Amino acid sequence: MPNMTLYHMTPSRSSIVHWMLEEVGEPFEIHLLNGKRGDNRKAEYLAVNPMGKVPALRHRDTIITEAAAICTYLADEFPGKKLNVPVGTPRRGSYLKWMFFGPSCVEPVVTDRAFPRKDPPPPGALGHGSYDTVVDILANAVATGPFIMGEQFTAADVVIGSGIRWGTTFKLLPQRTEFTSYMARLSERPALQRAEAKDKELASE
Repeated sequence: MPNMTLYHMTPSRSSIVHWMLEEVGEPFEIHLLNGKRGDNRKAEYLAVNPMGKVPALRHRDTIITEAAAICTYLADEFPGKKLNVPVGTPRRGSYLKWMFFGPSCVEPVVTDRAFPRKDPPPPGALGHGSYDTVVDILANAVATGPFIMGEQFTAADVVIGSGIRWGTTFKLLPQRTEFTSYMARLSERPALQRAEAKDKELASE
């Protein structure tokens, strides 16, 4: 029996972790929640994640929440998969920056674009800065590639790639050549293809 369980809704942010688990390649099971029924607000799930949101991952007796944190955990927990940059390696700092650039900068600017504020915030009030700056930094990061960390595909590509794919799908990020080329490279990954196929199957249930 798998010792990892993904608490999942589709479509949702938990698809990021679903992809990551496919990249890891270790056995896992999916505990599917139905948001329309409010499964994520029931006591059973709130005992797992009091925030009442997905993803959450149970690995043996450990529960991890927040997509980037789960991806970081999995990459470090299964180092043989080479999805991380190991502790003590100089490139580790850059890798960690990108792991948290997704939820700290990419998601906020995309959300701001989807749900604009009535009044603009004071300059410097937002930790994620400006939309244009984030877009340019992202485009430069994926321009040379093939991946965020160069030749090595890492969990940072799962996190950043998911953000770019989500943002461009809903036209909240521009269809820049850097993004479309990067997404084309990601779409060739068998793990992403498996995760997407499974999500489509789950969404139809």
